[in-house]
Parts: sequence; structure tokens; C-alpha cells
Amino acid sequence: MSSPDDHTLHSTRYWPWVLLRALPAAVVAVFITFSADHSTVLGFIMFGVLAVASGVIVALGAVLALEPGIVRWCFLAQGAIGVVAGIVALAFSGAGTGFLIFLLSGYAILTGFLELYSGLRSRGRLDSARDWLFAGGLTVLFAVAVLLVPADYSQPFMGPDGVDRALTASVILVGLLGAYGAILGVYLVIAGLSLKWANRTVAATAAESGS
Repeated sequence: MSSPDDHTLHSTRYWPWVLLRALPAAVVAVFITFSADHSTVLGFIMFGVLAVASGVIVALGAVLALEPGIVRWCFLAQGAIGVVAGIVALAFSGAGTGFLIFLLSGYAILTGFLELYSGLRSRGRLDSARDWLFAGGLTVLFAVAVLLVPADYSQPFMGPDGVDRALTASVILVGLLGAYGAILGVYLVIAGLSLKWANRTVAATAAESGS
């Protein structure tokens, strides 16, 4: 069983890393939203930036804010996978749609299940457990959505301006990546602030009890 002091210590140490992790997700989501280019190249670059930045933040947060143990090792592995996958994406940004699907889904499956495991293992002990469960579940769902996109998908249509266009696999994949970044970024901001405010609430309650 964990004590209230354990929860307070975790919240104090960990909430800044949650907010930092939200930053690359939000930046990627905004960039994709306002970009007219939803090509495979953009997908590789945006994923590479997200994976490398998130991987570094997750790994540093694990080392500096989490207690030694299996959960810390899970997040270190999650960070390492992100950095490696991101570097590969940036190095092979000219590869085809099939490789983008492989890279996105592989990254999401591995990191998603690692975070789900961390959340399940930490239930009742750490306030971040529910946030890890949500983020891990969202990442796994992202992997499933990516795997459902055929690499050769192309559906022509006429835009509202009367110009012939095509909905391609790359457009869908980049859109999914943007949506994933937006949802994850917003949730992590809320989660980080919740940890911070929860710590203040506990401190205020303790001060009132002692007065």
C-alpha cells in the first residue's frame, strides 16, 4: 500500500514531464492541421519529430521523476523505441507508404502496450496510472487505425472548388497522426495540470489539518 506522501512526491516530481510530453504532440498536430501537404514525406518527418522528442522526454522523465523499478524500465524502453523509430523515419523520409504504415503501427503497438502495462501495474499506487492507461490505450487504437489503411488506397473526388482531387493513403495516415497528436497533447496538458493541482490540494489540506 502507498501512503499519501508517496502520491504527493510522485505528483511533485512528475507533472512537469507530463506537460513537456504534451508539447511535441501539440506542435505536430497544429502543423499538420494548417499544412496543405499531407504527403508521405510529411508523415515521416512529423512522426520522426514526434517520436524523437517524445522519446527523449519520456526517458528523462523516467530517470529523474520515477522510482527505480519495472515501471521506470518500461518508460526507458518506451523512450528508446521512440528515439530509434523517429531517427529511422527522418532518415528514410523518402520511403513509400507501406513503410510508413509499418513504422507508425510498430511504434504505436510497442509503446502503447508498454504504457498500458505501466498503468495497470501502478493502479492504486501512483496518480499517473489512469493517465498512462489512457495514453497507452489511445496509442494502441492509433496503431489499429493505421493498420486498417490500405497502402495503395486512392479515392478520387471533386473538391468544392470544382478541382479533381484524391483521398490517398498518405492523406489518411497524416490526418490520423495529426488527430492522435491533438488528442494526446490536450489530454497530457490536462493530466499534468491535474497532478500539479492535486499536489497543491493535498498540501493545503495538510496545512489546515495542522493548524
